[in-house]
This record gives sequence, structure tokens and C-alpha cells, in this order.
Amino acid sequence: MDKPINRRQLLASSAAALAATAVSGAGYAAQATSPAREYVRRDGIPPRRFKLGLVTYNLPTIIQRCQELHLAAVDLRTGQKHGVEPDLSKTQRQEVRKRFADSPVVLWCLGTTCQFHEPDPASVARNIEEAKRFIELAHDVGARGIRVRPNGLPKEVSPDKTLEQIGRSVRTCGQAAASMGVELWVEVHGSGTCLPPNMRKIMDAADHPNVGAIWNSNYPLDLVDGSVETGFKLLADKIKSVHINELTCGYPYRELFDLLRNRGYDRYTLIEAQSLASPDPQDTLRFARYYAALWDALSRA
Repeated sequence: MDKPINRRQLLASSAAALAATAVSGAGYAAQATSPAREYVRRDGIPPRRFKLGLVTYNLPTIIQRCQELHLAAVDLRTGQKHGVEPDLSKTQRQEVRKRFADSPVVLWCLGTTCQFHEPDPASVARNIEEAKRFIELAHDVGARGIRVRPNGLPKEVSPDKTLEQIGRSVRTCGQAAASMGVELWVEVHGSGTCLPPNMRKIMDAADHPNVGAIWNSNYPLDLVDGSVETGFKLLADKIKSVHINELTCGYPYRELFDLLRNRGYDRYTLIEAQSLASPDPQDTLRFARYYAALWDALSRA
């Protein structure tokens, strides 16, 4: 099984711990992740233009905490305490939009669990309609995009047929999203579907300019001879968002950040990290500070 599924089992407590943390004295994190900082080298390597954000489940306090820790954006996953779901009323949607508009924190993505790999056509149709509901919600609350995901390759269907089906479904959703000024991003996720060559097939089958991919830092599945370059190059023109996890897990983040910078990536790398799940708020704060400092060092030119 791929690593991201394990990360998600810990993220609910991660966000709760971060939201509960008293973040006084977060000056080092503020300095380390300030979006105004750029590093220009004499050898012409371009500066980093992407910023650090957080995949989170909690809304009311998290905006304040992200401001104090200078985290630039959040990805709100469905089914969690933040309550930003398609059943919100028009007034509630306006309130969410205003909450973010009044802060420097960007509502980057609504993380759905819509998936299109199942053999049952009725299930695929339901997931497409659910994705359209989230597209409308993203438009109303001001999110840049929504996330969908494949979640594996059914054994009873040929892989190529499933990948084509996913791509066609994604194209349908991408067209609906484009009409509302929202982007549609497919997370590099699921057993088999998380492999970059297979995700490339999904992107090619979708064949829509409004459809992109979320690079998911799947360790070790992204690696070829210890490098992410081969898989990254397959998807580079489609990467619209990036998930990162433990920066010391063995994943070659410096190489990934170099590849992103050299491609001119100017969006967000969003934290999915097991260590944010500490029951001690001070440990969570300490980890967030160290994480921001290490991210800053790894992502410099």
C-alpha cells in the first residue's frame, strides 16, 4: 500500500493539536517562511517562489494559527471538523469566504474523496455528481481548486481500461470546474494509480487544460534509483499542487524542491506530517518551528 493512506490516519489529530497550540513566540517560523524572502545565486539558479501551507481538518482556529506560523495556505479535507461541506447554506458559504478574505491565509483546495476507478458505472456517476457539488462549493467559498483521487486498480478490469475511465471522468469534472473558475486536481494516490506513469495516462485521457495533478510525495514509490526526477518529469507540466510529509523520512526533498523551482512552480507545498499529531501542544509547536526552518533550508536555491 502507498504511504499517503497512512498519513491521513493521523491528520485529524494533527490539525486539532496545531489548532490547540499557543503560538506565542513563533518568530523563527515567521522568519523562516516569509514569502518575501528569495535567494538569488550567482550561478543563475532561480529563486524559490513556492510557499508552505498545511493540509488540515479544522477551520475556526486554524486560520489564526497559520497566520502566527506564517503558513500561507490550507487544504480543507472533507468529512472533518471544519464543516466546509456542500450542504452549507448560501449565508454560511459567504461567511467562510469572508473569513479567509479577511486573513492572509489562502483557501487553496477542498479535498474531496471523489474517485472514479470503480467498475460500477452508477458509482462513477455518483462520484462525478458529488465532485460537481464540491466545485460549486469551491466557487462560493473562494477555493482555487478541488481535489479528487483514484484509489486503486480493480483486479477484474484491465489497468488501461480503468485509467482511461478515470481520465474521462476527470475530464467531465474538469469541464464543469472550468465553467465556474475552479481548477480540478487529481491526487497521485492509490495502489497502482499512484505510480507516475499511470497518473500520466490519466492526465492524457483527461486531456483538459483545467485538469492538473497533486504531487503526493509517495515514498518510496516515486523513486527510481533514489531519484524522483523520472516520475516528476512525466507529470511536471500538470503539477498544480504538492503534498509533502516528514522532511527527514528519506524522500529526496531537496531534489524535489530543485525540480519545482526550475520548473517555475509558484504555488504551495502543503504539510501532511505524522509528527503534528503529538498530544502535547508544545511538541506540536516545536515541531512546526523546526519543520518550517528545515523546509526553508531545503527549498533554497
